[in-house]
Amino acid sequence: MVDEDQATVSVFDSGFVLGDGVWEGLRVASGQPAFLEPHLDRLYATAKAIMLDVGLSRDQLSQAIEQTIAANQLIDDAHLRVMVTRGVRRQPYQDPRLALGSATVVIVPALSPHDPAAAERGLDLFTVHVRRGPPDVQDQKINSHSKFNCIMACIQANQAGADEALMLDPHGFVATCNSTHFFIVRSGQVWTSAGGYCLGGITRANVLDLCRQHGIVAHEKDFSLTDVYGADECFVTGTLGGITPVRQVDGRHFPDPVPGPLTEKLQGLYAALLQADVARRQQ
Repeated sequence: MVDEDQATVSVFDSGFVLGDGVWEGLRVASGQPAFLEPHLDRLYATAKAIMLDVGLSRDQLSQAIEQTIAANQLIDDAHLRVMVTRGVRRQPYQDPRLALGSATVVIVPALSPHDPAAAERGLDLFTVHVRRGPPDVQDQKINSHSKFNCIMACIQANQAGADEALMLDPHGFVATCNSTHFFIVRSGQVWTSAGGYCLGGITRANVLDLCRQHGIVAHEKDFSLTDVYGADECFVTGTLGGITPVRQVDGRHFPDPVPGPLTEKLQGLYAALLQADVARRQQ
């Protein structure tokens, strides 16, 4: 544990020179890391997929996360980024055999970048030309340090004056946003993408489970921008923001009120689920 102004990594670290690593973003609520277990499941599974030894057991990493929360006195509206890279390399080349030793593990605390004002008014999304790639190019299920695809999408959305980029898959269907997952509501039913071109989102999965538990019809399916433009409601999901309403996509405004009634219902259900998870951890 070191102070922020003393924290350093090598200029030959794999994450710095190649984006070679995986990471997780955690939400801190009531002083606890929310939904920690599925986040660790995803971290260790994706590390295994790229033959990266984290170098810490799940218990050791969990303890380090809890110690970081305690040392920084984080309670609510806080965020932890857990980063694991392949470690320092002899030379800045791609071959993973050039890694000198163990992985680099860094846990960075920060206040949440989630904007309550934007969440209250609803987000503005813009569909960008940057597509989500197929799994044989760069599998979107791996939460890798290399996020250039999403950064390019975010740049285009920023230039268009939007809060977030809506991204399509290679076939022209709606895939996801650059940092959140995308949902629409049509005729009282919830739609989200089939999931082949997006990260396996923890909040996304929780929302789909809540729908099933509470009798809300939910579909994971291919759909187009035409379906989006004609939707009754729209929202995005993410670790930090939970469920955030969307007020417009590409200048097409959704009907008032925002959030819509089903989005608002899901927000309440999700808030209860979040509190139940952190309460369980406090026992």
